[in-house]
Amino acid sequence: MQALYLLALDPVAETTADPNSYGFRSRRSCADAIEQCFSILGRPNPQWILEGNIKSCFDRISHEWLLSHVPMEKEILRKWLKSGYLEKQFLYETDDGTPQGGIISPVLANLALDGLERSLREKYPPTKRSRGEYLCVNVVRYADDFVVTGRTKELLEREIKPFVEQFLRERGLELSPDKTVITHIKEGFDFLGQNVRKYRNRKLLIKPSRKSIRVFLQSVRGVIRDSHSLTTAELIERLNPRIRGWANYHRHVVSKRVFAQVDDTIFRVLWQWARRRHPTKPCDWVMRKYFGRLGNRSWWFFGTKNETGSEPETVWLFRAAYVPIRRHIKVQRDAHPYDPRWKSYFAQRVRGCTRAR
Repeated sequence: MQALYLLALDPVAETTADPNSYGFRSRRSCADAIEQCFSILGRPNPQWILEGNIKSCFDRISHEWLLSHVPMEKEILRKWLKSGYLEKQFLYETDDGTPQGGIISPVLANLALDGLERSLREKYPPTKRSRGEYLCVNVVRYADDFVVTGRTKELLEREIKPFVEQFLRERGLELSPDKTVITHIKEGFDFLGQNVRKYRNRKLLIKPSRKSIRVFLQSVRGVIRDSHSLTTAELIERLNPRIRGWANYHRHVVSKRVFAQVDDTIFRVLWQWARRRHPTKPCDWVMRKYFGRLGNRSWWFFGTKNETGSEPETVWLFRAAYVPIRRHIKVQRDAHPYDPRWKSYFAQRVRGCTRAR
C-alpha cells in the first residue's frame, strides 16, 4: 500500500523540493551535495559554515504537522503513523516519527524538511546586503544533515541558527547540540564522509575525512581478523567489495594520495596476517605464497580459487589507488525525473556524468 501511495506522492515531493536537497531523491547523490559545497565555498565568500544535524529526525517528526501538510489521504497516513512497532514480541505505540522501515518514510521526511532553503532564500536573498556586504546565505541538505553558509559568524549565531531552530520546532524537531557547530572554512568541516577545507593558498580542497578513513580501515581489519576459517581467495572476495565501494564513493574528490595510503595500510595488515598463519616459515616463502606480480607491480596479494569441474582461478586483491579520480558533474538544481522537459538531460547523464579532474 505504501508503494502505491509513493508512486503518487514522490512526484509531488520532487516538484516542491528545495533545489539543493539531495538525500532520498531519484537521480541525486552525495556527490551532487559535495559538488554544490565546492561550488559555493570555492568563492572568496562565504567564510563561515553552520553544520546542522537534526536530532533523531525520523523518530521525532510531528504527526500533526504531517497530517496537516502531506497531500495524501489523511486516514491512511494516520494509520501508518500510529501503527506502532514490534520489539521482542512487545508492541510499542508511536506518537511521533515516521513508520520505521517504511519505504514512504524518506519522502515524508523530505516533505517535512523541504522549505528550509526557500525560507532562508526569501529572508536573505542573494542581493540583500548588511553593512554594504552580501550575506552569502546558502543551504545544502542531504536527508537530515545540512550546512548553511554565511559571511560572518555573528550572522549564523544570532539570526540563521534561531531561524532554523524555529523552522524545525514547528515540525517537532530540534538540532542536535553535539553535532551542530559553526566553523570557519579555514578550519574545515566534515560533511557526508568528506572533509571540506580552504588552505592558506585560498584553495578549497575536499578530501576523504579522517573518520571515514578510520571507520573503513577498522572494518577491513575486522574482516581480516575474523578470517580464521577462510581461504585466501575467500578473504579477497570479502575485502574487494568493501575496498571498491569505499574508493568509488570518494573517487570524485582529492583522494589519490589517501587511496595510496589506504592500500599501504591494508598491505601491512595482510602481511602480518600471512606471517601469523605461518610463524615458522621464512619471509621469502610467505611472500611467494601470498604475494605475486601483476603487470609491473609486485607484492600484490592474491589467492587461488578452486571450484569443482573448473580450472583454478587466481583472485587478486582490489587496490583503491587504481580507481580513477574524476570530477562529478552536479545535477542541475531544478531538474527532476518527473518533468518531461528534463528527459533528454537525464538520459545524457546516464551515458556519462563525469569528466577528468
